[in-house]
Parts: sequence; structure tokens; C-alpha cells
Amino acid sequence: MSVKVLIPTPLQKFTNNQATIDCNGGSVSELLESLEQSCPGIKARLCDDQGELRRFVNFYVNSEDIRFLEGKQTALKDGDEVSIVPAVAGG
Repeated sequence: MSVKVLIPTPLQKFTNNQATIDCNGGSVSELLESLEQSCPGIKARLCDDQGELRRFVNFYVNSEDIRFLEGKQTALKDGDEVSIVPAVAGG
């Protein structure tokens, strides 16, 4: 099963400057493991020491925020698109 992952510019140093990566996984959690295998070091930027998603990084599956789905356990299917979007704060 292939899932397209959109990588934000600050993390592209882990992907050899590629903006998209094809990975495998039946859930967002499995996808993170696959992404780490392909791009060592990227998971530490996305997850904390306990393996939970960092609060300032948002994940979307086909434009749906996973916080309103099943979080890391959100199911993925072949052809899905996962966007990783760093949160932006300002005032």
C-alpha cells in the first residue's frame, strides 16, 4: 500500500530535499515508522520522547485533521495523501 506524504520545507533536509515521499502503512503510526526507515531522524522531529505526536505539528489525511479522526491510529488506504504541517503562531 502506497501513501503519499507531503513534507514541509523545514523537514526536507531529512528527505534529500524531496517535497513528497511515498511510504507504506495501514495507520498514521505505521506510516511514521516507515517514514523513519526511509528518512532517519525525521520521527524525532514529529514525535516526542514518549512517541506521541508533537503538539506543534499537524497531520492531515486527505485534508482531514487526524485530531478529529483517530489520531495516530487513523487508518490509511492505498492512494491516501498525508500532509505534515508545522503549526504557525503569531500575533
